Amino acid sequence: MLKAEYEALANHGRPKGVIMCRNLSKYAPLFLLLALSGLIFLLRNIHTLENLSCHTASTLFQLQNSIHTAFAQKGPLPPYHNDTFCSHLGLELTADEALEDRYLLNAIAWPKLPARPAPAPLRQTSDPVHSLFAILPSKGRREWHVGDQLEALVQMHDFQGRPKRYGGDFLVARLHSPELGAGVAGRVVDHLNGFYSALFPLLWQGTVEVVITMVHSSEAVAVLQRLQEQRPDRVFFKSLFRSGFLSETTLCNMCLPPNQPQEPLCNYTDLHTGEPWYCLKPKMLSCDTRINHAKGGYQKHLITNKEALLFQSGVNIKVVIHASGPDRINVLPKKIDESELENVSIKPEPVKYTPSGYYYRGSWRSFGGTTSRQFNDSSSITQCLTGKVIHMYGDSTVRQWFEYLNAFVPEIKEFNLHSPKNVGPFMAVDSKHNILLKYRCHGPPIRFSTVSTSELRYVANELDGLPGGPDTVVVLSIWAHFSTFPVEVYIRRMRHIRRALVRLLDRSPGTLVVIRSANLQALDQEVSLYNSDWFSLQRDRVLRPMFMGLGVVFVDAWEMTLAHNLPHQLHPPPAIIKNMMDLILSHVCPTKKKKS
Repeated sequence: MLKAEYEALANHGRPKGVIMCRNLSKYAPLFLLLALSGLIFLLRNIHTLENLSCHTASTLFQLQNSIHTAFAQKGPLPPYHNDTFCSHLGLELTADEALEDRYLLNAIAWPKLPARPAPAPLRQTSDPVHSLFAILPSKGRREWHVGDQLEALVQMHDFQGRPKRYGGDFLVARLHSPELGAGVAGRVVDHLNGFYSALFPLLWQGTVEVVITMVHSSEAVAVLQRLQEQRPDRVFFKSLFRSGFLSETTLCNMCLPPNQPQEPLCNYTDLHTGEPWYCLKPKMLSCDTRINHAKGGYQKHLITNKEALLFQSGVNIKVVIHASGPDRINVLPKKIDESELENVSIKPEPVKYTPSGYYYRGSWRSFGGTTSRQFNDSSSITQCLTGKVIHMYGDSTVRQWFEYLNAFVPEIKEFNLHSPKNVGPFMAVDSKHNILLKYRCHGPPIRFSTVSTSELRYVANELDGLPGGPDTVVVLSIWAHFSTFPVEVYIRRMRHIRRALVRLLDRSPGTLVVIRSANLQALDQEVSLYNSDWFSLQRDRVLRPMFMGLGVVFVDAWEMTLAHNLPHQLHPPPAIIKNMMDLILSHVCPTKKKKS
């Protein structure tokens, strides 16, 4: 303190320039050292600079000020409760959100394998060929009527023919009459002891056949569970960064591998929803030079040779289980007591298991309360959609609906937005009838080829930008690209979309919202590890309760693909797509009830 006061008194009255020169003289050695360092650096790199174009050199010098400007993380990231390297999967949950997560995760909890010192060899795992099912008598008698419930009992055996003593196998079931174009999905109940019940409502008269399929053994499901929790990076992504003539491509994901913990990251977490997304920072470019997003590829060697035996096409992936006796029955007309004659209904009485609908004569009949109509010609679709704006958001399974309408209705003409094929965004217009049809893919993780960052948008944010109203239809299908991530990631994304839908329906109650569920698809070993029906089923079971009570329309793609006799495909065949569109249009233009 005394020294400072002394210097202040000593300098009092001196010219400012003298004082400044005196202060600068203290740093002369430092300036000399910096100058020498710069000269040495210039001499060593002058040859490189001479070969650079003026534009490139200018770009490099401009980048010097921003090369270390990766998006800084504000505050510590909350820990993620899963034992994975995804330690930054979003904001901390509120008490209500944590409770909802617990409820949903408990609802989809899968039976665990019995504890054992080592994984079971293939011969001790579930074998659909050795397994059998039997149709149980109805109420003690072998006679069934429309309105009854059919039950088939399945007993699983291993490859040695020995009965299994625990559950966890992934089975699906359907009841169908091919000659009638009829089919319905069954409900499978796991008794956790090697036995399963397949339940079917009897909805039509005639001969019906039971088909039960093992999609995966319980041992294979355990492998899928491990991959879901521990390897969310098994599909990886990349982004291109560009500035002038410089470009770099780096790895991106919601969860980045743990072997790169020290590498700087570019944080692209969405500011509105909090949805996280990261890329490894380029070596020479700044984070704000990112120009696109794309699927990078699939991680290989995810399972051991022993585990690979659990995923063999034609052996233990989607193999039909045969019946120990008859696999079909004859369904008689519904029994009607004299007391019921005055209240005869076309629909069967409620049964213990009620599906969302069923096929009859090739047409889907829904139990959702809206009478299904057939839109077999383009004029009926045009009449229904006149004055409507249809916004479609999601993956390629909702893009199918855009393509269907665009192809089937000649008055709807696609407007060329010069968008990449299969990526979008797309827009089609019928100016005569005032119809606008739009499609946009959802935000990361989207596995499309290349999406411009300017077109990479989250559905929740897009919904917040819609005015809505009675002439607006919003269609959502978001599931296929989330199969490699823990279920909590999907829950969080759906929660953000749900909040946006609540806001939309609050400001515009007349808006029609349609949500499409997951569907079954063709599986082999490779597809199973990334897109198994088991992953889709988990997300399908989460989707329904999350949007229950919002007044939205569900298109049950799971049952519509399971109940049909056509092979399973990621993109369902045209016959199923038509039935889906007929269901949606039936809600857009419901049949007016006649006054009595």
